[in-house]
Amino acid sequence: MNKTPATDNEELKELLESIRFVYGYDFTEYAEASIRRRIRHFMSANNFNSIRALNKTLLEEEDVFEQFIQETTVNVTEMFRDPSFYKSLQENVFVRLATYPFIKIWIAGSSTGEEVYSTAILLKERGLLERSVIYATDINQKALQTAKEGVYHLKKMKGYTSNYMKAGGQRSFSDYYVSQYDGALLDRSLRQNIVFSAHNLAADRSFNEFQLICCRNVLIYFNQQLQNKVIDLFYESLCPFGFLALGNKESLLFAESRKNFEEVDRKERIFIKTGQ
Repeated sequence: MNKTPATDNEELKELLESIRFVYGYDFTEYAEASIRRRIRHFMSANNFNSIRALNKTLLEEEDVFEQFIQETTVNVTEMFRDPSFYKSLQENVFVRLATYPFIKIWIAGSSTGEEVYSTAILLKERGLLERSVIYATDINQKALQTAKEGVYHLKKMKGYTSNYMKAGGQRSFSDYYVSQYDGALLDRSLRQNIVFSAHNLAADRSFNEFQLICCRNVLIYFNQQLQNKVIDLFYESLCPFGFLALGNKESLLFAESRKNFEEVDRKERIFIKTGQ
């Protein structure tokens, strides 16, 4: 017998609540269409014929749950993605960051680390990396491990080089990696100022005070209630006149705390904290 939409919705809700209760991962406020699509894709790829069957397996087999997290939370990313964003970051934000004796940056939803290293490279070229600490966080432990290793497929370097030049890079991009077989190992000096750590934006709290928070292509997967919660978290985590960089796919337009920020770059969605 075919299930009704109501039954299907109840099973999805039960699955998400079970995951939150047993494992502490809260997907209950993710945009429903997005999380449903990811779950359906996982079910199809792993031969689950119902949400209820998936729920039972996830609760009984932790290794399957780890696979579920890896396959449903990895986001597509690349180095210097949207080069105009990085140009604006340098022109509008790094100039202000240079006035601080010590710089703390949070890149939330850092995925496999390409954007973290992009930021580190541009800080280095401006002489700021040595007095900076970049906190790179993500919910996905496997993605964080890839980021820590700093090894990416060599065939991607051509595109990354193009992005780097468009972003205003000042050197030869090949200076920042060495080739190893079909991989490119990023300069180890970049990693000395990066702290990789697990953090769940849906459930975890602020853990430091930052001059800059970057969070791109993450909020679009949350419902409005969770978006507001995360923006409040970022507000609490920013120092006075700290910067919030969301990128051109996100917005503060419907955020309850938008009154506490002023636009620095409308197109690239870069804001400065003004409210107290």
